[in-house]
Amino acid sequence: MRNNMSDYLPITDPTLTFFVVLLIILISPIIMGKLRVPHIVGLVMAGVAMGQYGFNILERDSSFELFGKIGLYYILFLAGLEMDLEVVKRHKYRMLTFGLLTFAIPFALTFALAPGLLGYSMRATWLLACIMASNTLIAYPIVGRYGIQQHTSVGLSVGGTMVALFISLVLLAVIPMSDEGGSDALFWLLFTGKLAIYSLVMILLLPRVTRWFLRRYSDAVMQYIFVISAMVLSAALSQVAGLEGIFGAFLSGLILSRYIPRLSPLMNRIEFIGNALFIPYFLIGVGMLINIRALFEGGAILWVVTFMVVLGTLGKAAAAYIAGIIYRLPTDAGHMMFGLTSAHAAGAIAIVMVGRRVEIGPGVYLVGDDMLNGVVIMILFTCVISTIVTENSAKRLVLRHQAQDENKPDIYDEKILVPVKYPEVAGRLISTALMMRNRKMNRGLVALNVVYDDEKRQANQEKGRQLLEQVSKQANAADVRIQTQVRIAANIANGIKHAFKEFNASEIILGMHIHKNVSPKFWGEFAQSLYNGLDRQITFVRLKQPLNTLRLIQVAVPSRAQFEYGFYRWLERLCLFAHNLECRITFHGRGDTIELIKDYVEKRYPLLRAWFSYMEHWNELPKLASTIRDDHLFVVVTARKGTVSYKTAMEKLSDEIEAHFSGANLFIIFPDQYGERMDSMTFAEPQHKEEKSAYQSIIDVAQKVRKKHDNKSAKQ
Repeated sequence: MRNNMSDYLPITDPTLTFFVVLLIILISPIIMGKLRVPHIVGLVMAGVAMGQYGFNILERDSSFELFGKIGLYYILFLAGLEMDLEVVKRHKYRMLTFGLLTFAIPFALTFALAPGLLGYSMRATWLLACIMASNTLIAYPIVGRYGIQQHTSVGLSVGGTMVALFISLVLLAVIPMSDEGGSDALFWLLFTGKLAIYSLVMILLLPRVTRWFLRRYSDAVMQYIFVISAMVLSAALSQVAGLEGIFGAFLSGLILSRYIPRLSPLMNRIEFIGNALFIPYFLIGVGMLINIRALFEGGAILWVVTFMVVLGTLGKAAAAYIAGIIYRLPTDAGHMMFGLTSAHAAGAIAIVMVGRRVEIGPGVYLVGDDMLNGVVIMILFTCVISTIVTENSAKRLVLRHQAQDENKPDIYDEKILVPVKYPEVAGRLISTALMMRNRKMNRGLVALNVVYDDEKRQANQEKGRQLLEQVSKQANAADVRIQTQVRIAANIANGIKHAFKEFNASEIILGMHIHKNVSPKFWGEFAQSLYNGLDRQITFVRLKQPLNTLRLIQVAVPSRAQFEYGFYRWLERLCLFAHNLECRITFHGRGDTIELIKDYVEKRYPLLRAWFSYMEHWNELPKLASTIRDDHLFVVVTARKGTVSYKTAMEKLSDEIEAHFSGANLFIIFPDQYGERMDSMTFAEPQHKEEKSAYQSIIDVAQKVRKKHDNKSAKQ
């Protein structure tokens, strides 16, 4: 019979274990928030308290092994997903340089000082140097919480971490190999071959399988399971190739980033489940390994911990600040790089466990108890340092960006109206609006369903409500506010126009039925009533495959498009669309128009993969048909009759689309005509003269063209 509380501890029942873990995940951020300490530290400290070296409340059972390993994979997977491949290409040499610095400085310091100060053998020193040179992105969730994943310092930290960890694990292979005399050449040949095969399989096969799956299956649960399966399989294959699974998780995230837009519901689900369950499980599990009592035993362990913490921290700090000086980054960026790369966790544990398996004598292992305890306690201290520095740096970077954004001129406010009718089209219309909205403005969407006022009104109203519930779930899954309305009207176009004015919307995204080609009837009473009755931007959409499988956007721009009032709105929308999908975009148009678009893109979206092609006359539009593929999006920027950029050739647009682009994914954009005038746009203070001058020449010309147009209209 159990007489006291200790008889019931540690808890071994799986249900109670899971409950206690959830309680820690729930309470830890609340307590840490009141203490103004990063909640990641709270999870690690909770693991210390709950583990066998604390109050022995929980047993570190197989669930911590499984969930913890998946949590570690999740951290690296999310880091890969958040990285922009264009940024990687542009900064690859910077990442490589910083990776070499953050590896070489701690490695060299440890290798030079450990034999004399700790009395370690050459092999033990080599292993400890690999531990000091590696690091784990344990503070990366803080970066995601503040939304600065795209900052240069964060990208350099993630890339540098992968380089440093890769070199450390490769050099670690020398230790067990040294016991297998004469196998050096064979080992490295086999290792290189397996690594090459693994990389080729991942880079060539995974994108094709992903594109095939996402095109055919739109179910949210299936897509999530597919993505996580790809991550775990990649990690397992990485281990087969001779590397740690964290490399496979990162590589799979980097490859899949092209197919999982940052603003998509799928990305929201991935981040939510990881941050809510798997990553906290990993952090608690790391804390349970830490024997804090060893610090109070004094002796060698105290000296070993001091050596590791001080030397490892100084080495990582030196690498971060030297790289910051070399690349002329602000001080806060250097702090961020130091914070992200100073923590030791998963890599250190993996490396030290290799040493525990290397026997150097009867019952004597390369890594003794002092080194093992020293490494695990060092993990606690470096995690605390890393999270505190990263949290403070993230706050300062966010404040800096907010101050810069306040000084930038506003292009246009936004509130997008999305009329929906057909279930097979509605989801992709909402996805289009999510990709086009400006996340910084944080404006919601408006979904509208208009039904005829006839005898089927009630039945159609119910269908409309069900459809709006579906699109609301989709928007909410992406953490975007949405207003919905079922509207009764005698005329669909009038119903949309009245709703547009009631909601004070800025533009409309409207679907073309996916099973019908565009025909002359498309430009009948409904469309004409809509785009002639509203002077704001209207985008007609026809998508035959998911947005995240598109590889190229081709935009046909009419001459004199820059003189329309809505020029910057549609250009901003397409740039945001291409940026969020991380796909290429090509603009086709007259020289003066293209030069202005190029200037705009280079200034506001310098990392956008944009190309510019000269199309001298609108009659050349059919020639583009031969360049449009199934996974391309063709965008036609047209104009209303009687406006500055309208031309008679546009009267044949419906025939040309039906004849040459009937199978293409299609956008047709009618720009704003009487929205915010160019000559009324406000600019920042004189310190932004370059940005002001970029628009001023257009404004001057636009004023002249508009004046001439108004005079002509007055005479008529």
